[in-house]
Amino acid sequence: MGAFSRAAFLAVGSELLRTSRLDTNSLFVAAKLAACGVEMTEKRCVGDDAQAIAGAVSDLLTRADLVVVSGGLGPTADDVTREGVAAALQRKLHLDQELFALLQERYRRLGRSMPSIAARMAYLVEGAQVLPNPRGTAPGQWLEVGSRALVLLPGVPEELETIFALHVLPRIQGKPILVRTLKVAGRFESEVEQRVSDLYRRFGREKITILAGRGTVELVLYAEGPSELAAMEQAFAEVLGADIFGRDEATLPQVVLEALKSRGWMLATAESCTGGMVGSALTQVPGASEAYLGGVVAYANTVKVRLLGVPEEVLATHGAVSREVAEAMALGACRLGAQCGLAITGIAGPAGGTPEKPVGTVHVAVAIPGQLQHRRFLFGGSRQTIRELAANFALDLLRRVLKGAA
Repeated sequence: MGAFSRAAFLAVGSELLRTSRLDTNSLFVAAKLAACGVEMTEKRCVGDDAQAIAGAVSDLLTRADLVVVSGGLGPTADDVTREGVAAALQRKLHLDQELFALLQERYRRLGRSMPSIAARMAYLVEGAQVLPNPRGTAPGQWLEVGSRALVLLPGVPEELETIFALHVLPRIQGKPILVRTLKVAGRFESEVEQRVSDLYRRFGREKITILAGRGTVELVLYAEGPSELAAMEQAFAEVLGADIFGRDEATLPQVVLEALKSRGWMLATAESCTGGMVGSALTQVPGASEAYLGGVVAYANTVKVRLLGVPEEVLATHGAVSREVAEAMALGACRLGAQCGLAITGIAGPAGGTPEKPVGTVHVAVAIPGQLQHRRFLFGGSRQTIRELAANFALDLLRRVLKGAA
């Protein structure tokens, strides 16, 4: 494809036409396109209606070199973006057997049989190139329409941002591009942005994309050759140091489990406010049983006492959300038969906070042979956000302790 100069964005979803949901995807896409010298000249929103989608796509393709469509690629009856685009381009939809097999395998790994409606996500518009979705199920699609391009992306922001960074930007930049993703944990997006800002001037802002998660940040680097990629990776590694836990497909639970395996240690977890989220994340990794013994969801104080051996006087003196209780929980987890214990206790809200211990207060403790580490965090956001942040920051603290014990 040639260079793009004008872009348009189409958000699909009836919920976006109401007051309960805002479109943020267009803001992300506009910012990334601007860094590549592509101007966003128009954006629209339509409901889950194939005819409305077809009309909008046809119209936008007459005025923009690049049209990005978000939403409507899922498996349900109201996900009709594929049908609308096929109608606009007067092309057929066809079942892609390779994509169908990949969907079946994804469901198999999750321990579920694929429902028949999920097959809809394996249908491609004639001539489309698949844009893999490492964060979800529905893939994106890249379509060439004469000298113009049409991109279909999932509406889930995390999925859209990842596909756009990995598979759309390299095409827009118009050169053979090498991509490296650096995975950062235990830092917020603003912290990472501030620390790497000098590297924007050195390598070019358009060659770096930051994708923020809850407790993790991904830095996607784009290079025009191996030497530039190596220079970029080295420079970012020097700035971020131990905050980088992996590259490309690495996950935080995977890295933690590998560190445990390398020492021949087993891990046990003791979770209160996270309710088993850490254990769930660890057991999503194949072979987790080689390093993960199991865990206790000690939500009530009675469970902390009976199953983890937390002294009642410690609870009475310091309260359930405290350093002392977190450390006692971590040691109690070790007594389950593990060399390593990870404990989390906190206040996820929206109620339960006090001036001394506001909502978002989380204590994490890690116990390994000869060492007991603790950190206190104060997170903001919804109950779910606080719980996800607590789980990921806890895993990162464990990673750092294990790295220091090497």
